[in-house]
Amino acid sequence: MAELTEKGRRTRSRIVEATAQRILDAGIDGTSLDDVRAATLTSKSQLFHYFPGGKAELVREVALWEGRQLLAAQEPHLSDLSTWESWAAWRRGLEEYYLGLGRWACPIGSLTAQMAATDAETAELLRAGWTGWRTRVADGVRRMQAGGHVDPGADPDRLAAAVLAAVQGGLLLSQPERSSWPLEAALDSAWATLESLRPGGRAAQPS
Repeated sequence: MAELTEKGRRTRSRIVEATAQRILDAGIDGTSLDDVRAATLTSKSQLFHYFPGGKAELVREVALWEGRQLLAAQEPHLSDLSTWESWAAWRRGLEEYYLGLGRWACPIGSLTAQMAATDAETAELLRAGWTGWRTRVADGVRRMQAGGHVDPGADPDRLAAAVLAAVQGGLLLSQPERSSWPLEAALDSAWATLESLRPGGRAAQPS
């Protein structure tokens, strides 16, 4: 695709954001290009000008956009995670991000469930996104180890995977409840696992 003007970039971004919201509300199968056109007041020719690959390309762009949104929502704490206080702040920010979406669902988790077995290219984008997120959390565990806050013998990658599994599992259970308490309970459990590795057994309470 030729280089876009500033107006073109804004239009393309608007289409991606509107599609992301539609997918969060109705799922990929429940989102058609006609739905996107109606939501964004764009013509068919406009839509294919910005996304010549059609719906598949648009969904991949949504996956990339959602990944950027998710990581941005966790800053500046995700880039720190070197103290118990920064972990508590990161957790609060993550909970607020999901609450702010208005639905008990993770856009990345939902896309993964819907696309993992049907679109290899999108699945690879999502896999890379999950790996990047897990790596950032694992780096935080390593900073905690370097600061003497977590047992140096703990496996940062496994701990990070457990934390993200708690996030996703808690969100899944929160959906039918329409309440944050399952997510909070899952994160409490992940926190307890991390603090159990604190040298000397001194408990760190989330604030």
